Amino acid sequence: MRLVTIDDIRTAAGRIAPVAVHTPLAPVGDLLVKPESLQRVGSFKIRGAYNAVAALRPAGVVTHSSGNHGQALAYAAARFGIPCVVVVPEGTPQVKADAIRGHGAKLVVVPPDRRHSAAAELAAKRDLTLVPPFDHPAVIAGQGTIGLEILSDLPDVEVIAVPVSGGGLISGVAAAVKALRPQATVIGVEPELAADAAESLAAGRLITWEPARTFRTAADGLRAELSELTFAHLRAHVDAVVTVTEDEIRAAMRHLALAGRLVAEPSGAVATAAHLAGKLPGGRTVALLSGGNVDPALLRDVLQAADQV
Repeated sequence: MRLVTIDDIRTAAGRIAPVAVHTPLAPVGDLLVKPESLQRVGSFKIRGAYNAVAALRPAGVVTHSSGNHGQALAYAAARFGIPCVVVVPEGTPQVKADAIRGHGAKLVVVPPDRRHSAAAELAAKRDLTLVPPFDHPAVIAGQGTIGLEILSDLPDVEVIAVPVSGGGLISGVAAAVKALRPQATVIGVEPELAADAAESLAAGRLITWEPARTFRTAADGLRAELSELTFAHLRAHVDAVVTVTEDEIRAAMRHLALAGRLVAEPSGAVATAAHLAGKLPGGRTVALLSGGNVDPALLRDVLQAADQV
C-alpha cells in the first residue's frame, strides 16, 4: 500500500493556495492552538476536498460526511462549476446541513449505517466521482498541508495533537511532520466513546466500532472509523492515540472560547481537551482545532455551564 509522501503534500499545498487560509498558531494559555475553524468553510476539510477536486477534475462529485467534509466538497464543487451530492447520517447538526445546501449541493439524509453504501450507489447511478472524507490519497495530502504550516511557523515543535476520526487529518499531518521533523511526537486524540483508533493501534489490527457505539459522543465529526489506508498511515507515523471524556471535551470548548476567543465544535476541541487533562507529553505543543461548526444551542449550553462551575 502506497502512503502519501511529502512531495504529494507539497503539490497539494500549491493546488489549494487559492482557497486555503494559512491559519496562525494562536496562544491560549500555555498552549499553541492552530484554529482551522478560521477556514472559509469553518474546518480543515477544505484542504483535502479542494485538493481532490483540483487533482481529479471530475464532472461531478458525491460523498458521505458527518458535515464538514460535505460542506468543503460542496464549496470546492461550486468553485469548479460541477454538481455535488452529499450523503449525511440522521442526526447531523442543522448548522452543517444548512451550510452544505448553502453551497449548492444536494443533501441526502440516511440512517448512520447507510452513509457509505448510499454514497456508492449514488456515484454509480448518477455517474459521479466519489470523494470520500478521508480514504483517498488526495484528501490525505491536502490535510497534510497543515503539517507544513506548523513546521513553517514553529520549526522546533515537539508535540502535535490532532483529532482522529476516519484518520485522514492525522495521516496527512503525521506524514508531513515525520518527513521533515521525525523527532517531533504526533499524538492522536479521540473521544472515549469513539475510541476505535486507540483500540486498533493497541491491537495492531484494524478494529471498527458500529454507529450505535460511536454516536454516543457529542463529537459528531469523530464518529467515523479508520480505513485500511489511514490505519497504515497511523501505524507508520503516529506515536500514540489518547482519549478524552465528554466532560473534558466540553471544558475544552469553554476554555477555547473564554481564554482564546476561539469557537470550537466538540470534535475540534479534543486536542485541547487532551492538553488540559494532562494527557499529552511535555514540550512545545501545538493542538489542532479542527473545526468550529458548532450548533449554536450546544455552544450556548457549554458556555452557560461556565457560570455553574
